[in-house]
Amino acid sequence: MCGITGLFAFSDPGRTSLAGLQASTDAIVSRGPDSQGHFVYDQCGLGFRRLAILDLSADGNQPMTDESGRYTIVFNGEIFNFRELRAKLQKKGYTFKSHTDTEVILKLYISEGRGFLKKLNGFFGLAIYDKEENTLFIARDRMGVKPILVYRDEDKLMFGSEMKSLLALGVPRKLDYAALSHYLQLNYIPGPATIFKGVKKLLPGHYLFVKADGKVVRKRWYKIPYDPKKVAKNKLSYEQQQAKLVELMDGAVARRLVADVPLGAFLSGGIDSSVVTALAAKHTPHLNTFSIGFKDEPFFDETKYANLVAKMHKTEHTVFSLTNNDIYEHLFGVLDYFDEPFADSSALAVYILSQRTRQKVTVALSGDGADEAFAGYNKHMGEWQVRNPDWKAEAVTGLNLLWDALPKSRNSFLGNKVRQFQRFSRGMLAGPKDRYWDWATFVNEKDARNLLSPDSRRKVNKKLADKRRRDILENIHADGDLNEVLLTDMQLVLPYDMNAKVDLMSMANSLEVRSPFLDYKVINFAFSLPVESKINGQIKKRIVQDAFRPMLPEELYKRPKHGFEVPLLKWFRNELRPLIEDDLLSDGFVEAQGIFSVDAVRALKQQLFSRNPGDVHARIWALIVFQHWWKRYMMPAPASKSAAASRLVQ
Repeated sequence: MCGITGLFAFSDPGRTSLAGLQASTDAIVSRGPDSQGHFVYDQCGLGFRRLAILDLSADGNQPMTDESGRYTIVFNGEIFNFRELRAKLQKKGYTFKSHTDTEVILKLYISEGRGFLKKLNGFFGLAIYDKEENTLFIARDRMGVKPILVYRDEDKLMFGSEMKSLLALGVPRKLDYAALSHYLQLNYIPGPATIFKGVKKLLPGHYLFVKADGKVVRKRWYKIPYDPKKVAKNKLSYEQQQAKLVELMDGAVARRLVADVPLGAFLSGGIDSSVVTALAAKHTPHLNTFSIGFKDEPFFDETKYANLVAKMHKTEHTVFSLTNNDIYEHLFGVLDYFDEPFADSSALAVYILSQRTRQKVTVALSGDGADEAFAGYNKHMGEWQVRNPDWKAEAVTGLNLLWDALPKSRNSFLGNKVRQFQRFSRGMLAGPKDRYWDWATFVNEKDARNLLSPDSRRKVNKKLADKRRRDILENIHADGDLNEVLLTDMQLVLPYDMNAKVDLMSMANSLEVRSPFLDYKVINFAFSLPVESKINGQIKKRIVQDAFRPMLPEELYKRPKHGFEVPLLKWFRNELRPLIEDDLLSDGFVEAQGIFSVDAVRALKQQLFSRNPGDVHARIWALIVFQHWWKRYMMPAPASKSAAASRLVQ
């Protein structure tokens, strides 16, 4: 796990940007604190920060050039089948000076060209420069675990693992208001857009082939192989499907246990991380496991269940029990790390878990990806119920006016139920595309636009925003099934919310996180399964729960799923109130900034401090994240914290 950056110039003016290469790697030092390296030749520059995982010697440093001097690579990620690939290359006559997966990738590209990507089992962002042909090859892994950002103009193409590196190279800082509109709805920015015009996220399973004349070929090299006709012909019995899933997951976990540094696993107490822990413990005696609990928020605390799993599988378990103040102390550290607005508040907890875990290990396994592939979210059960309505669903819909009137909040059981009933009843009346978007967002498009100032609304490219939304929803059809919803989650929620969160927060703490559920063999299998294997009216993630039941404590099957969420409402009404009212969301600052409507922001603040806050704290958090980011990256003289913020954390 590392950080990469680079530049390919098409003209003499483009070459001047090579001067920013050192600053570009300095900007992402936390991704690779062990070493750095640079390669510059003619019109190409490559930069690298290393977090050493395999072959800790200098032989593993990057940029790495082959013996001929023709090819040079920078690579971020892990290839879990690199030893098998290396053995095959050795039979072809290739030799190796290191024991890294990086050198295997380089030789495989030399041997087979761009098609080599399909042989890789792992996650990555990489770039390979060919000195002889003067070309640059940039690629991203299948599931979008590792990020690649790209900027191109007539003089150059720049790329990097994080926006920080591109900003250091000098990309223009112009807001993409269509992306801002989607951010205000989703609390994150879906690819290929970023917050800046001209900067794009390379989509998962895609590559770029860049030529010296500026021509860029973009190609999709991997697509989740979902075919409803093939799913309908699946001949495996449900018992055989379970056995196959256990086999595939055991292989995926075993592959991810290879490292030359200490390794452990996140253990939240949910089914997914418990499955990964149970399988890893079979291969690793005294496995280190880590979880966090919330002392002040028992509704969110799941350490009881994590302890049961740890005891059953005899792991060396560590619980980080946090107070609200413990979490609050890290708030500005998290905000400072965001180089693009990202408002999934659970990033705070992931940041702290990564920080504490990094004190003991360098690599951690996680259960990410299972919810999206196997139908683990409440919205998936809601979708199933909409498609298979009974009297209960009809009753919830019939009480729509009641749900509108009652108080709603994520921070209490009853308030959360009312919130869910309201969203469900709204979804019952919508088509599948509109329902998906409604349930994926915190606020609808109209309310998001109304939050903007009149000048900002005019800057939103409505046609572009609509096209991006249509592209996101392209796999959902009126006559389709719930697998299409899961496929859309894999292409939206997974890469741009879940994977982005884990990558940013783990890399901020120099920790590598590996997710066995995102092994492409597991995902390919998941989308060969019929809906009924994943969910029915009684159970979500059905096959995951059933297949691994013998390996897990029975208590895990008698508990609700609470998610991994940070309580924000109390902070906003107490510690963060001065920041909200006197600084980032003050009438004066909002008016001077000119992006948001003063009246709309004022209305949100009034709702926040009312007896019926609803989901407003998620919207307030999105605004705080954006405003803090804007001060750092868009004001003429950005500061790491406002004066009010500095006082709050003293």
